[in-house]
Amino acid sequence: MNPENSEIGKGRAGGGDVIVETVSRLMVPFIQLFALYVIIHGAGGPGGGFQGGVIFAASFVLLVIAFGIVDAGDRFPEAANIAFISLGVYIFAGVGLLCIILSLGAAQYLNYGFIPLTTHFEENRALGIDLVEVGIGITVMAVITSIFFNLAWKRESEEGGREE
Repeated sequence: MNPENSEIGKGRAGGGDVIVETVSRLMVPFIQLFALYVIIHGAGGPGGGFQGGVIFAASFVLLVIAFGIVDAGDRFPEAANIAFISLGVYIFAGVGLLCIILSLGAAQYLNYGFIPLTTHFEENRALGIDLVEVGIGITVMAVITSIFFNLAWKRESEEGGREE
């Protein structure tokens, strides 16, 4: 079967492999769910925001491998990526600033127990740690995805320049 004449090959140079696309379409949600698990359970066990963010970014790398850089870039545009970078930093810094403000000037930056989420100090501390891990995970996911897309676009434009 000639990929130039098939419906699958339109829009991409080499055409897509149905098995790779189907398996990746099925696997990406599970990879992302596992990344969220690693982020949330990072405070009590191995893992955390950085590791979960890297796993989450790996799901976008799988999308690029399966569907090509253009389709994956359409699914996760650069504007959304920048918004996620900012959101993650704001969550991390916001939790720290809330701790400073609500500790009444005791200068305890990441003493999460002072955030009034529940009535128990220990539960507040656990929820504060989880919020920080989520902020770190979002930031790491977006930064690694941005780095990967920038490197992949640069590589693709260099290869396109050589062919002309």
